[in-house]
Amino acid sequence: MHELAITEGIMQAAIPEAEKAGAKRILEIRLKIGELSGVFPEYIQEYFSIVSKGTIAEDAKLIINRIPISISCRSCGYNGVIERKKIRCPDCGGTDFKIVSGREYYVDSLEVE
Repeated sequence: MHELAITEGIMQAAIPEAEKAGAKRILEIRLKIGELSGVFPEYIQEYFSIVSKGTIAEDAKLIINRIPISISCRSCGYNGVIERKKIRCPDCGGTDFKIVSGREYYVDSLEVE
């Protein structure tokens, strides 16, 4: 259910920026959502149609790009992407690593009219 609050936050970020740029309408909102963020894109999409009603973002297209999980392994020095189902270093099999990306979620850009 936290996706509703996240979607409202997206609107609170996007609409003022678009209005500041003199936009009459938001055509697209591009989001980046990390694989480990705990955010479900399908719920964001669903709530977006509800919270955007009556705003300059109504009927805007949401484009959601997933950010893969990247690590830096402290054991062997591997730096790169891992699969969500295999939370281990692909080179040494270790679990002593720092997560470099994959937890974030943010509005990347807007297309306005």
